[in-house]
Amino acid sequence: MKIVTDCAADLSAKERDELGIVEAPLYIQFPEGEVNATDISPDDFYNRLEAMRPEIPTTAQPSSGLFAELYGKIAETKEQILSIHISSGLSGTLNSAVNGAAQLKEKLVSTIDSMTLSGGQRFQVLAAAKAAQAGWSLSAIEERLDAIREKTEVIYTLETLEYLARGGRIGRVQALAGSVLKIKPIIHVDHADGKYTTVGKGRTIKKNVATMVNHISDLYGDAPLWATVLHGRFEKGAEMMSDSLKNGLNIKKLEQIRISPVLGVHTGPGIVGAALVPMELVEDLF
Repeated sequence: MKIVTDCAADLSAKERDELGIVEAPLYIQFPEGEVNATDISPDDFYNRLEAMRPEIPTTAQPSSGLFAELYGKIAETKEQILSIHISSGLSGTLNSAVNGAAQLKEKLVSTIDSMTLSGGQRFQVLAAAKAAQAGWSLSAIEERLDAIREKTEVIYTLETLEYLARGGRIGRVQALAGSVLKIKPIIHVDHADGKYTTVGKGRTIKKNVATMVNHISDLYGDAPLWATVLHGRFEKGAEMMSDSLKNGLNIKKLEQIRISPVLGVHTGPGIVGAALVPMELVEDLF
């Protein structure tokens, strides 16, 4: 079985290579041309993003034709394909994947809406790839991914609302009010629809990190957790988040990753947060 995803899953090159995961590109459209999000480093991207003020680049999903070509190459081996993508509530990528799969003669592709992104999507992709290597059936993998999806939390805060406002993700009046009051939102991915929902707000990153850890504690209690700290270009915030998680929760596995530039378009460099999943749902695979 071959696992396919997109670059919103924030996989490392090592993870893709070792697990044989195929990654569809997402694109960033700058005024001077389109860039594959995997072809630009986070630092180069944020430098270009900040230089564009007050404008902002746009993002684009893969076409159904690209997916049809990608699936077609894999289908030559007659392997079953499980394609796991960024939440349909945040991107049209899954729709492109479904339409691309429909163009194949062989019905070899199963598509999954991760209902999340970044570290949360990554949990599902890595678990699927590990399970496929272990010889699990498609139905067994899908059942496990359902459980992981239901119990995964992705939550973050931002230094500024500027980029969300420029990208049209929130109303400009709300963004202006937040800027004037120095309010920093706390946002998570809602399990009901896979979209962003504000769950709190504060005046400092330190305060918001504490609020996020309290929120996570309310969800999981003392359950052993795998925590992935996420940031754009905000090492200080990432260290603060890591320390707070270790001090306040039962963290069994902790890592830090930088989000894909294609996600950073709408957050800017000052994003910090975490993706979490109970270890009991993944420990038999890792």
